[in-house]
Amino acid sequence: MARKTVPLPPDLVQTDPGLGLLRLAALLGEADGAPDEGSLNVMFKQMEAGVLVDTAPSAIWPELARGLMARSPGVTIGVLRESGVLSIVLPEVAALFGVPQIADDPAEVDVGLHVINALAEAGRRDAPLAVRFALLVMNVGKSDSPREHLPVHYRHIERGRPRIAAMCDRFGVSAECRELALLALAECERVHRASEVRAGPLAAMLGRLRAFDDPVRFALLMSVCTCDYFAYGGRSGPAYPKAVLLDTALQACADIDEAEFADAGVADATDAVQTARAEAIARAFRSRRWSGEDA
Repeated sequence: MARKTVPLPPDLVQTDPGLGLLRLAALLGEADGAPDEGSLNVMFKQMEAGVLVDTAPSAIWPELARGLMARSPGVTIGVLRESGVLSIVLPEVAALFGVPQIADDPAEVDVGLHVINALAEAGRRDAPLAVRFALLVMNVGKSDSPREHLPVHYRHIERGRPRIAAMCDRFGVSAECRELALLALAECERVHRASEVRAGPLAAMLGRLRAFDDPVRFALLMSVCTCDYFAYGGRSGPAYPKAVLLDTALQACADIDEAEFADAGVADATDAVQTARAEAIARAFRSRRWSGEDA
């Protein structure tokens, strides 16, 4: 079957040639079809000609953000990769393509392609910019994982944290984008492993994620985890199972008031609240197993 193509738009609106490449990628992310080879070749030749060499990252970010907020942000990033532009503006992300990661079915996925799939899911769910940025960058610590460990990525969080911080500094992204990206880096895989039979760790996780006092932040993280989960092939359904599990646990703790423990003069109110939450979660899941192990 012939691939549907989208012709190169005659007017990019953006007059700077380097930024025009990013604007074109963003426009193609709004289109219904795939870019034709001619358009990609033009972009590649302009990239090779050095039109982006002297472009300030602060000028690149608005165009990149526009592309991330396109209807199909996965297409935007795919176009930037195929044209060679991604390796210039986001070398940390470009390095993820060709790197294997453990999965369910198939047993391995390409990390870079997984990022594109996660962004596609974010587009379908109309996710905000902070969620899309987190999905774009939270795996950058996996690009140089020791080959002998692949497709497992040991200590990628430690490698990823300074890279994400450097990218945020380079582009001047918002504090919300930075915070969510770093939070997703640290917690997304933990959320995927959450289990109803471990009520203590669930209570600790909810506290660590500030689910009780910052529900907006918690909801954004759940959005990131949801898009990441459904980016894996073969996964479908009305909701992300772990988001449902954590919401159930959160609701089980709704009547537990930290101030009441403090007002009652409990010696260690923090531990008492943690224990009460764990017990409430255990009851909610009718579980007889719960401990204080890290989630």
